Parts: sequence; structure tokens; C-alpha cells
Amino acid sequence: MPAWRPAGAAVELAVRAKPRAGRNGIDGVVVEADGSAWLVVRVTAVAADGKANRAVIAELARALDIAPSAIELQAGQSSRRKRLRISGDPERLVAALEKLVPETE
Repeated sequence: MPAWRPAGAAVELAVRAKPRAGRNGIDGVVVEADGSAWLVVRVTAVAADGKANRAVIAELARALDIAPSAIELQAGQSSRRKRLRISGDPERLVAALEKLVPETE
């Protein structure tokens, strides 16, 4: 089960942030006991004053080769679990996400 789904001219993405990590990166998808899937994004930023949120958006933008302004935080401002909306061609975005997270994970 992927952590993303096409939504009109965008993709909705479920992210589990790991602030204060040793380095920035994408750690794959975790599936919780209830079946919900989350893309794990590690960032070195601390979870204070929105720094980790901005770092998560920047890391995803870098990994997907898109502008950070195309990513909007919809839910989870103060939580590790976040819902993001990424504007752009859904087919291209889904393909890019699938390259980041091979199906074997």
C-alpha cells in the first residue's frame, strides 16, 4: 500500500517525519498496524518553530526534483505524521515517488 495517492492535479502524501536525524533522507514506507502507510522522511532540523516541517518539504522537493513551493502541508503541523499535497502532474509525481521507494520495501 503506497503512502500517496493521486488527487486531481496533485498527489496527496502521508509522511512520518523523523526530526533531529543524523542526516536528511527518505527511509522508505512504513505500514502501521491499522494498515496506514507513511513515507518516512529524516531531517536534521529540530521540531521547533516549523523548522522540521520546512526541512521535510525541502528534502521531498530535492528528492522529487520539484520546487518546494509545489508542496503544501495540509495536516500535522505539530505532529510527526503529516499530510502533504504536492501540486503537479500526478503521473510524473507518482513515478518519482515509486523510484524513491522500490516496491520491495
